Amino acid sequence: MDNINPIGELMQTTMDNVRNILKVDTVVGDPIYTPDGITLVPISRISLGFGGGGIELNQKSGGGNRPFGGGNATGVKIDPIGFLVIKDGTIRMINVTPPASNTVDRLIDMVPQVMDRVDEFIARQKED
Repeated sequence: MDNINPIGELMQTTMDNVRNILKVDTVVGDPIYTPDGITLVPISRISLGFGGGGIELNQKSGGGNRPFGGGNATGVKIDPIGFLVIKDGTIRMINVTPPASNTVDRLIDMVPQVMDRVDEFIARQKED
């Protein structure tokens, strides 16, 4: 019996290909620099689905290779969700997706604005 497992090889090849697609650069894109000093950083959301399987069939003759049948499927969806806008040390998120549909999503959307307000408050406190 061979030590090579066709199912394992199939899964490993697929995962290697997925790993090549899903890099940090896919989620956080390359910065775009504008002439007026604004930096835009594209942000995306990635959804991934993966499945596979196979079977090694018994072979009654004493041959070394056993028949194998298998397959797998991978689906990758990349959705642009917005841009980080960086200007004069201030960072804002501009969403390109529909508004948040539940409370948790709304809270996450508000985090950059809250952080900006906290920074402004701290700066005013230092001035006083």
